[in-house]
Amino acid sequence: MAKSSEFVSFLLEQLAPLGHVRAKSMFGSFGLYADELFFAIVADDILYLKADDINRAQFEALHLAPFQYAMKDGRVAQLNFYPIPEAALEEPVELLKWAREGVAAALRAPERKKSKKSKT
Repeated sequence: MAKSSEFVSFLLEQLAPLGHVRAKSMFGSFGLYADELFFAIVADDILYLKADDINRAQFEALHLAPFQYAMKDGRVAQLNFYPIPEAALEEPVELLKWAREGVAAALRAPERKKSKKSKT
């Protein structure tokens, strides 16, 4: 997957009203965080937002397919992250509306326990 820092920079600027938004390089793409909350993936210049049972229907109604990637063993993995409609990238208000859906889904997600490091 190609990294496009120009596209990520554009997104960070547009999504600034969400709070402290940052990008972290991951597996050839980027993870986007709003106030340390992982809410989006940017891969191949496509913004994928976190989805759950509450907001997934909005993506599916527009026939948007979830983020998928090939695993080392040849299987295809699918994540609960969906692309936004292309037109939303041209309308800052619309982009923020969709991004807030991703943040809301991330807020609703159960917190993962961090692995305990052994004390010596």
